[in-house]
Amino acid sequence: MVCLGNICRSPTAEVVFRHSVASENLSGIIEVDSAGTGSWHIGESPDHRSMRAAQKRDYDLSSLRARQVKPEDLKRFDYIFAMDRQNLHDLLEMALPDQQEKISLFLHHGSSDYDEVPDPYYSGKDGFELVLDLVEDASASLVRKIAGKHNLV
Repeated sequence: MVCLGNICRSPTAEVVFRHSVASENLSGIIEVDSAGTGSWHIGESPDHRSMRAAQKRDYDLSSLRARQVKPEDLKRFDYIFAMDRQNLHDLLEMALPDQQEKISLFLHHGSSDYDEVPDPYYSGKDGFELVLDLVEDASASLVRKIAGKHNLV
């Protein structure tokens, strides 16, 4: 899960997707992580507004710390999900040609009319709730797609 600073959208997506993975009894099989394309928040906790909104839905982001995407991530992970088009572009620029097919927009795997997870950083509290709504929808669908594709069901 990749966004710009790894303090709002991608850590939220990491925890929500991990919850969806656990709900399908696939925790020992599917590894979930998040990172940012930018470096300015490395080592920081998720934004307090993200943590508060997540907590209301029983998600705990408190143990996460921001990190930046590394070239090794593009080798290591089978799927890399960008929260928006700019991050998708940045990831595709980093990737070798044979790694590009594993990179996609996260919300393309859900049922929402949104293409991108909007950055809630400069929005009000409703922005963080919207992020959770979108990420929950895409996560539930995506874990089933991955499980089906790899016969994990």
